[in-house]
Amino acid sequence: MPDATELALITASLPAALTFVFQRVERLLSSRGTDPEATVAVPPELTGTLQLPLQPDEARLQACRDQLETLRDALADYAHGDVPVTATPGLLRTWARLRDALEDIYGQRLTFDGEHRPASGPFVHQKADHLTGKATGMEADDIRGNARVVQDMGTVGPDAEMTGMKGKRIGPA
Repeated sequence: MPDATELALITASLPAALTFVFQRVERLLSSRGTDPEATVAVPPELTGTLQLPLQPDEARLQACRDQLETLRDALADYAHGDVPVTATPGLLRTWARLRDALEDIYGQRLTFDGEHRPASGPFVHQKADHLTGKATGMEADDIRGNARVVQDMGTVGPDAEMTGMKGKRIGPA
């Protein structure tokens, strides 16, 4: 349970966080859902830096489409202003579940003021019992901000190759 200060910060940023997450899910569920989203109105309450364009993983989007629709419907009255946005446990849980699904689809963390979690930005978590081929956690020509790679490999074969990050510029310049 968040302490009083954290709850106050989360409560203050919740309307902007809810709007941002709701807009993302609406777009994902629309006919343009799999298209990259290059122009995104990022609220000042978002901490960290998103890697744009937001590019959804199509397989993950299709796998959780029903869940996205259910969560979107549960938050619609709040997002449309029909119900006041207050930090009730039910609203926070539903919003967090939707945000978690979006993070999985986009491969980026979405963190807002008052939360004690890694800042917004791209992340990769790879897990395998045995690696015999090649695994690259992140490769880029310009990723900036809070990029994070976690690789959990049981054993790595003698000819296998595991790269955590690679590329021209990953962090701020």
